[in-house]
Amino acid sequence: MDGRGRLAQSVTRLSPRRRPAAASRGLVNRSVRRVTLPLAHVRVPRFTGVIAAFAFLAAAGIYGAVKGGHVGDITTFLKDTADSGANAMGMRIATVSLSGQRQVSREDIFTAVGVTDHSSLLFLDVADARAKLEAIPWIAEATVRKLYPDRLQITVTEREAFALWQMQGKVTAIAADGTVLSDKIEPRLTTLPFVVGKGAAAKARDFLAVLDKFPTIRDQVRASVYVAERRWNLRLKNGIDVRLPESDVEGALATLTKLDAEKKLLTRDITAVDLRLADRLSVRLSDSVAQAREDALKKATKKKGSDA
Repeated sequence: MDGRGRLAQSVTRLSPRRRPAAASRGLVNRSVRRVTLPLAHVRVPRFTGVIAAFAFLAAAGIYGAVKGGHVGDITTFLKDTADSGANAMGMRIATVSLSGQRQVSREDIFTAVGVTDHSSLLFLDVADARAKLEAIPWIAEATVRKLYPDRLQITVTEREAFALWQMQGKVTAIAADGTVLSDKIEPRLTTLPFVVGKGAAAKARDFLAVLDKFPTIRDQVRASVYVAERRWNLRLKNGIDVRLPESDVEGALATLTKLDAEKKLLTRDITAVDLRLADRLSVRLSDSVAQAREDALKKATKKKGSDA
């Protein structure tokens, strides 16, 4: 008791009472039962284990095929199996109607479309077949139609060889739109216009259309050379180089045609004609003519000096 007759109070607080370990385990058990009891009423379908096993084996098989590089073989096997089933129902491709084909062989077209002795019409992908046909340079457009139960119709529109193009020493046949058609130059293609240089294939159609307006010049051209992807030079059959301007090519060719008709310019002993400047024309003489001219000038100068 304190001096005033009151009971002395403890100055220290009691620490919180710890929950017994057994009580904690009981709480955990009750929480687990709340989760697991509802699951006890869930009914697992029959054959779930079998299905899971097959799924596992399939996944393992796919993984092994990818790692082993056998995906293509599996795809082919599945396609052949599907085709066999469709063929058993009378949908084997028995007849193929092909039209418009001249440059591309029948075998190449069948290979692109995927037509074989055991192909079925049912599983032929028309869109894919058309895309593969149009990926062939000679073919501009293609149509593929299924005529059930066993007929396939293929129609192609081919590009025409327009010119020969030389780039880095390699010569190819090109179409008017610049598409490279083939690096095998058949004898019948050797008479086509010849263009040279980077970018020449894409620009050839427009330039040659202008050149065609001047047949007397065109018939003397051996090659049209695209220079720095900006302008054209003409290499004539007699070796003369004609340098054309970047703009007004038609006007320059008209001037050249007039000079050749009046002065026989392109049959003279010259090596180059420069038409790049609109207000003048430059001509380079051959070495022999230039030397003869220089000798004549020296002789004339010497004679003039002696006369004086």
